[in-house]
Amino acid sequence: MGRLFGTDGVRGVANADLTAELALGLSVAAAHVLGEAGSFEGHRPVAVVGRDPRASGEFLEAAVVAGLASAGVDVLRVGVLPTPAVAYLTGALGADLGVMLSASHNAMPDNGIKFLARGGHKLDDALEDRIEAIYEEHSTGAPWNRPTGAGVGRVKSYGEGLDQYIAHLAGVLPNRLEGLKIVLDEAHGAASRVSPEAFTRVGAEIITIGADPDGLNINDGCGSTHLDLLKAAVVEHGADFGIAHDGDADRCLAVDHTGSEVDGDQIMAVLALDMKARGVLRDDTLVATVMSNLGLKLAMEREGINLVQTAVGDRYVLENMKENGFALGGEQSGHVIVLDHATTGDGTLTGLLLAARVAQTGRTLKDLASVMERLPQVLINVPDVDKSRVATSAELQSAVADAERELGATGRVLLRSSGTEPLVRVMVEAADIAQARSVAERLADVVKSALG
Repeated sequence: MGRLFGTDGVRGVANADLTAELALGLSVAAAHVLGEAGSFEGHRPVAVVGRDPRASGEFLEAAVVAGLASAGVDVLRVGVLPTPAVAYLTGALGADLGVMLSASHNAMPDNGIKFLARGGHKLDDALEDRIEAIYEEHSTGAPWNRPTGAGVGRVKSYGEGLDQYIAHLAGVLPNRLEGLKIVLDEAHGAASRVSPEAFTRVGAEIITIGADPDGLNINDGCGSTHLDLLKAAVVEHGADFGIAHDGDADRCLAVDHTGSEVDGDQIMAVLALDMKARGVLRDDTLVATVMSNLGLKLAMEREGINLVQTAVGDRYVLENMKENGFALGGEQSGHVIVLDHATTGDGTLTGLLLAARVAQTGRTLKDLASVMERLPQVLINVPDVDKSRVATSAELQSAVADAERELGATGRVLLRSSGTEPLVRVMVEAADIAQARSVAERLADVVKSALG
């Protein structure tokens, strides 16, 4: 698999890349590394372990639990819950670490392991590197120092976690949702019980689709990566709008009453205005990535909200928010972080807050989302080029400057090197789709000639 830890834990095809042996070994290594770092000082360590409904999660959970308990960590098994629920419970229960088994929006054969530190926060990169190094050292035969007798970890199920998490979500809302009819697409994933119960508890009338996980159907033609079913259901049922989650429910996309998509940028725009009006948008600032639509930036400028942009990836959004004390951030893909109430993207929380804004204003989601106009965006991947010279090629920089002059204030050019492949991504936004496509194709040709 190369380096084990990526930007969102360890992922791969379950039982091929991500085996029971690997899951067990990484869990033992995580316990030892956190112990060495002083995280367990003076007390018996406790871990919260949860998973999404993938069939492979059953044996991988067993391996993780066995690894932690063999290293002297007591384990609370919370079962099938969203990633943000495991993060919340890790903090709320005062646990020393959390472990989530999920591959998010990936297809069913994949799975992943994400370790969380005390408080439900992502582990520092240095700790992940140390866990990987310790795992590699011991996988070649170096013996572990294992506890015996009463020193081994104890394991128990913690079914109360679902109700605790739902109560937390309900307590966050500024108002109830009576009068709203909402379609929820749960992607046959981790929020299949949580999300319908949460929306019902705060007064919404709901219709659910994609809420019958069988271990094999997660993300299969439904959820936030496949919105057609949700669009049709919203129109068919005459619903006010629809909400779609992914497999581990850390993201949220929406569909308005006409069946039109409301993406993460528009959701952030609506929530930013709501939070500003309630006085909880600290420094009147929203954090997003450079891939967010230019329309978001223009809308926030018009509404007196500062937009800070980071590198692509919700981890970079979160880092910026924590460093500067900002309250709201996210990505166009629907990862939205409300830092006062969650340590990670939380799709159910995002959907509830969006619904609360609709209920409170009496306006349609379509009307609220119209605060920003999505400018046409064209993305072209240019493969088999020397991506290391993107920032240094004089020919390419000259072409970008020409394109930016042509587009003016209502357009934008972004060139990004892929982090995993030998390709460069050319993204162009413009007020007119034909112009965006023309400029993007022209720049793609220059990338090929200058970097090929």
